[in-house]
Amino acid sequence: MTPKLIDKTNSLLNNAKNVIITSHKKPDGDAIGSSLALLLLLKKLNINSKVIVPNDYPNFLKWLPQQEEIIKYEDDKILGNQLINEADLIFSLDYNAFHRTGDMCDVLTHSNATKIMIDHHQSPDDYATVTYSDTSMSSTCEMIYNFIWKIGHIDLLDVDISTCIYTGIMTDTGSFRFRSTTSTTHQIISKLIDCGANNTKIHNSVYDTNSYNRLQLLATALTNLRVIAECNTAYITLSQRELNSFDYKKGDTEGVVNYALSLNNIVLAAIFIEDEKNNIIKISLRSKGNFSVNELSRAHFEGGGHTNAAGGKSEDNLDDTVKRFISILPLYKTALNNEI
Repeated sequence: MTPKLIDKTNSLLNNAKNVIITSHKKPDGDAIGSSLALLLLLKKLNINSKVIVPNDYPNFLKWLPQQEEIIKYEDDKILGNQLINEADLIFSLDYNAFHRTGDMCDVLTHSNATKIMIDHHQSPDDYATVTYSDTSMSSTCEMIYNFIWKIGHIDLLDVDISTCIYTGIMTDTGSFRFRSTTSTTHQIISKLIDCGANNTKIHNSVYDTNSYNRLQLLATALTNLRVIAECNTAYITLSQRELNSFDYKKGDTEGVVNYALSLNNIVLAAIFIEDEKNNIIKISLRSKGNFSVNELSRAHFEGGGHTNAAGGKSEDNLDDTVKRFISILPLYKTALNNEI
């Protein structure tokens, strides 16, 4: 953030009466962690603030400080619309285009509130008065740490804020193993631990709270794992019937695609998950090296994200979606083979 944007941000905060913090649909650890960290900071500054997310988030995030204050738009759209329309300042966290907020898109688009965007994804839309966008950052939570520092309130960092930021950085970096993790990321993590973030407790709360059904679903996913060796690609499928068989809960498939990516000589991994309620196939893509799943997803599956992690969707059925995915692989065969 430039000095001019920092001054603009502080002016907006000083004059704000009602602040709404928003994130993308299907919020993950980075979205929830950054939203709660900012909420806790603004409360310390005595600024009236609320977090509204489009829909529910995984149970493994429901231990985070103040998460019970999060308003889920899908549960109370009347309240959500009222709060957004009354806001004079709205934060967009971990997304950079209103369509990423699902059903909240329309009310956010037509809101007269001033917008501040803090996000690390590619190709941001131009709707915010203050845009803090940096694709080199590991996570929006790392950006929130920098944001707090840049606006002059790093002294307000406490155990709860540090815990939320740590959680978002940890989850969005795959426990610090993705190449977006830099020495600066680790320096920030060190400071968060010094402020009271309990790294062991956070890791256990997110990753070591599996239910029996979740592990059985993982076993099914691994049984469905397929490899296309000539294209250095692996993919997993999960049908709605399989999800129902193991009482699927939001977040149960988090990280499953990484098992496919962990195979020797695999550069591209995908998971295709049937969603009968929305009549789509949800797609998560992961890659190694310089192969861009962001570009692949934008070109073929109405999605996007980062170079090595992206999402998308298909309105075809599960079998046809997989067939389409396999059919486009020859277009990328050379690029995939070059990463080995």
